[in-house]
Amino acid sequence: MKIILGISAFYHDGAAAVISDGNLIAAAQEERFTRIKHTSDFPVNAITYCLKEAGLNIDDLDAVVFYDKPFLKFERLLQTYYTFAPRGIFSFLKAIPIWLGDKLFLKRRIIDGLKQVGPMDKKKIKLLFSEHHLSHGASAFYCSRFKEAAILTIDGVGEWSTATIGFGKKEKIEILKELHFPHSVGLLYSAFTYYLGFKVNSGEYKVMGLAPYGQEDSKEVADFISKIKSNIVSVKPDGSIWLNQAFFSYPTGLKMTKNSKWEKLFGFARRVPESELRQQHCNLAMAIQKITEEIVLKMAVETKKVTGAEYLCMAGGVALNCVANGKLLAANIFKDIFIQPAAGDAGGALGAAMAAQYMYFNETRKYGLETDIMQGCLLGPEYTEKEVLQMNRKTKAIAKKIEDFDILCKHIASKLADGKIIGWFQGRMEYGPRALGNRSILADPSQQKMQQKLNLKIKNRESFRPFAPSVLEEDSNLYFENEGPLPYMLFTTNIKDDFKKTLPIDYHELPLKERLAVVRSDFPAITHIDFSARTQTVAKSSNPRYWKLINAYKEKSGHGILINTSFNVRGAPIVCSPLDAYQCFMATAMDYLVIGDFVYDKKEQLDWQLKEKWQLNNSLD
Repeated sequence: MKIILGISAFYHDGAAAVISDGNLIAAAQEERFTRIKHTSDFPVNAITYCLKEAGLNIDDLDAVVFYDKPFLKFERLLQTYYTFAPRGIFSFLKAIPIWLGDKLFLKRRIIDGLKQVGPMDKKKIKLLFSEHHLSHGASAFYCSRFKEAAILTIDGVGEWSTATIGFGKKEKIEILKELHFPHSVGLLYSAFTYYLGFKVNSGEYKVMGLAPYGQEDSKEVADFISKIKSNIVSVKPDGSIWLNQAFFSYPTGLKMTKNSKWEKLFGFARRVPESELRQQHCNLAMAIQKITEEIVLKMAVETKKVTGAEYLCMAGGVALNCVANGKLLAANIFKDIFIQPAAGDAGGALGAAMAAQYMYFNETRKYGLETDIMQGCLLGPEYTEKEVLQMNRKTKAIAKKIEDFDILCKHIASKLADGKIIGWFQGRMEYGPRALGNRSILADPSQQKMQQKLNLKIKNRESFRPFAPSVLEEDSNLYFENEGPLPYMLFTTNIKDDFKKTLPIDYHELPLKERLAVVRSDFPAITHIDFSARTQTVAKSSNPRYWKLINAYKEKSGHGILINTSFNVRGAPIVCSPLDAYQCFMATAMDYLVIGDFVYDKKEQLDWQLKEKWQLNNSLD
């Protein structure tokens, strides 16, 4: 039996995962503990949690595995600067001292980081390094139930690779084809993210959400697609791409795009962040989304051709593009698809550990199991009643404990049906970017104004952003055009015709704000502008408490569907602790908070604060 710690850090999305005998014990992102979103810090807190959950010390580990190979990455950096010289001299002068003084000596940094976790015998530590895309591929294949499968990884860049096609069989993974830097689907999409005024490495999903607001049959969308393919990216039949570096700055610069060239090509300047979104921005987002979908589908066809496999596993940041995933699923190229829910760099920590388990230690893999190796992604910290009570005393929070969970669910279901917004905090925290029912904000999807209310008064984010539905697994095919479970919110599906509303004749010509106001279905808050939804199916076996709440809401409303959005506000990570949850609850327009069996009423909290303030003022008089 091998016990292995996997780590990702120093670039973005630091994380840790512990496996024992191939079983996933714990996994978490560092951002949840430090409250710095996408932090690149060494994951001291995440490692501390994982070891505590496993009941281990550092010296109990058989190996510590980093998800990347720094010397290969440094080689790519040097060769890139050499190739593009004399361009990028300022970037070079900024980057090289960091590498020479820090990143190049990663082994030392990792050992120093582990020392912060606890006492250790340095001589006992077996420190291994996995290649970036192998980590991604391992995170998907070894966590799937497939004995053998094709593996497709697509992201920005690892060491040299930006996408790989591989094949996994039992314990082994073989990489068969690679796409190399600077030609990258992830960096192409990030360049458009940057030009559309969103933040790279975190705003890509905003581009995906904005794309359906484009006018699909318009001349401008067609023109943008043509210009992108003629000038910026050449898409080959096998899905590989060639990027025209005359339009990009990322290989050696501090920005993604050469803005003057893009402005000349598309006819408008880079959008200033937070400025008004116009139809041209929506149309450009639609254009790059469609091209990305085309690339992903071609890559999948090539993967099928190269491997002959019946099943597909996917990971890498581009694998979080749930719209492209939905198109891929509908194409029926493979019998089944498994996408690692933590598909980005955070999931690399898990993949690195899994790769060491099977490819370094040659342990025997368990596969074909009915149970979910990812355990619903509920792999983070869980808090005791004692810890909740301590938080209540510290914050002077007023909470009502409801011992009978069925009664609690009926009570909250009634509040949801009345249009109230609920912070829902239960059990172990999710691993990966999605809240799946344990650190979630919940609401009634049938309320016409709920999307706008959640965006503006709770999440403090752009009004166009859609919300995802959680639906009882057994009821999913009643509402959505999907077959089988979709537990991780990784695929979009369309809402069924029975629930669609007739749209105005001039719907697609309406300004963005007016289109947002049009009621598109019986569940307008989870129906995107193109009738799609990023569906999460909830099984009683995998998350019984969340299932019970949705079922109680079904008994009250007639429909087993809720809005499920992550328990955070814009720019902040998903809440981790009860204190995080209470502070977020009090800082937003949420109506109720549920932590375990404790229910918090916003009105009661505010009345108590007002009373306490009044008493303090009177005592001073």
